[in-house]
Amino acid sequence: MSGNLYIVSAPSGAGKTSLVAALLASDTRVRKSVSYTTRAPRPGEINGRHYHFTSMEQFEKLEAAGDLLESAVVHGNRYGTSKRWVEEQLTGDSDIVLEIDWQGAAQVRRLMPSAIAVFVLPPSFEALLQRLNSRAQDSPEVIATRLANAREEIAHVHDFDYVIINADFRTAAAELQDIVRTERLRTAQQLARHTALINRLN
Repeated sequence: MSGNLYIVSAPSGAGKTSLVAALLASDTRVRKSVSYTTRAPRPGEINGRHYHFTSMEQFEKLEAAGDLLESAVVHGNRYGTSKRWVEEQLTGDSDIVLEIDWQGAAQVRRLMPSAIAVFVLPPSFEALLQRLNSRAQDSPEVIATRLANAREEIAHVHDFDYVIINADFRTAAAELQDIVRTERLRTAQQLARHTALINRLN
């Protein structure tokens, strides 16, 4: 495999979706895996682009068949990543980013230890609450649940390779892009991508 696999995790509202979108817009070699989920689409979300929206029965069939690289229960809904799609993409020169929670991140890293894990933190719980409210997508009860879950999610920050504090979006986006560029310069990646050149130079 010549591509890198990135995991981006964060508590809900910390900005991981926007940061990943900025990364995809700035770097054509990065592709995002589209997760399966049993939750209902939010306004503006498109099936197959934002998520593969599926029933619980269909999700369980994928899981039973071993077609998921990881799966997790997040805020009462099931989420999972296509194992076959990720493996196929990594055989090329594309880098793949998974936007998943800490549970899924742990599963992926057990199967693919070379995956590079990034955790996004909010600058404060007050900022997290403000961002969740400003989205105007969830009920007060759902927002309260997301804030309660955020503490448990943040407790797993030590399991990640990189931490980005999303206090200023432009700075945080640049930091995520820097991580991707830096990881591409590791010797193993350069040897895989530039074998012919290195052989000629030798």
